[in-house]
Amino acid sequence: MNTADLLHRALHFDFLSLEEGVHLYHHADTASLMFVANELRKIQVPSGKVTWQIDRNVNTTNVCIANCKFCNFFRRPGHDESYITDIETYKVKIEETFRLGGDQLLLQGGHHPDLGLAFYADLFKKLKELYPDLKLHALGPPEIAHVAKLEGMTHTEVLKVLKEAGMDSLPGAGAEILNDRVRRLISKGKCGGQEWLDVMRACHQLDITTSATMMFGHVETIEERFEHLVWIRQVQSEKPADANGFLAFIPWPFQDDGTLLKRLRGISNTVTADEYIRMIALSRIMLPNIKNIQASWLTVGKTTAQLCLHAGANDFGSIMIEENVVSAAGAPHRFTANGIQQSIKAAGFEPQLRGQKYNYRDLPEHLEEQVITY
Repeated sequence: MNTADLLHRALHFDFLSLEEGVHLYHHADTASLMFVANELRKIQVPSGKVTWQIDRNVNTTNVCIANCKFCNFFRRPGHDESYITDIETYKVKIEETFRLGGDQLLLQGGHHPDLGLAFYADLFKKLKELYPDLKLHALGPPEIAHVAKLEGMTHTEVLKVLKEAGMDSLPGAGAEILNDRVRRLISKGKCGGQEWLDVMRACHQLDITTSATMMFGHVETIEERFEHLVWIRQVQSEKPADANGFLAFIPWPFQDDGTLLKRLRGISNTVTADEYIRMIALSRIMLPNIKNIQASWLTVGKTTAQLCLHAGANDFGSIMIEENVVSAAGAPHRFTANGIQQSIKAAGFEPQLRGQKYNYRDLPEHLEEQVITY
């Protein structure tokens, strides 16, 4: 394989193979990857704007039976610290989110053995009745698969009910690495990689907008990273022409602080800033049919995320008024609305507030500044 030829093909939006992506990972220099990815970004997102969002990650429950080896957030059923979030708590969190300029909840929890489809449908309906303008970016493929198994229903049947109840979009949660060798080692209790992809196929057929993610830097091989990218690209290529499908891709490095993977197996996050920037660039190169690539400032910090904006990323994600899961494994970084905009400007771009479907939003006239307390 010739590195220059592959980069030339990438500039023409060719679908590079798994093997070709691995070759670029090992042989292309960082500057070349950044240049090509940045050129692709300028074609796909020519505005020169970097989008960002104000939303809040609220957990429906912390009870989970999946036993993921990288998660410090979950509690087993019956644990003294287990909870199911009640409506009064949602009201407080939603009203604060609106005051801080947000318009959305990212609603996720765990594989609760007793919470089926009726629970989530009733919750979504109640929240929409109380707050009709609230956007619900809710659950994820593993939770959809879990509910489908509890109810003896298909993914499509579950998704139809949830969409009718008020779910606006589905996050790409629980992808980790889609290869089942990896999943058996780190998240055996979740759905397999192909089922994750099948849930997303069902979403796209129902015109439910989704995102895709990758958590890397633990037990996976480089080949398995690129297999993950190729599989996501394939599902995107199957979506109906009028559906958004995967509207964004968000890769981030494994956060290891206090996790079972680190304590029992000695697996630590060794992803350097250079490696993360390269993976952002290669994500843009390998996923020419996904328009938005998001830099994970939460896990890599401001400076590395800013460099990613010159390596194919066009989105800075949310300020995340609240986030409990990744933070529980050691992600230390925080942004306010002013802070994220200043960071984007310092990187040489114009910040643009957006909604979940990448619709531009005007900054609220009276934007209350968040006070970072966690």
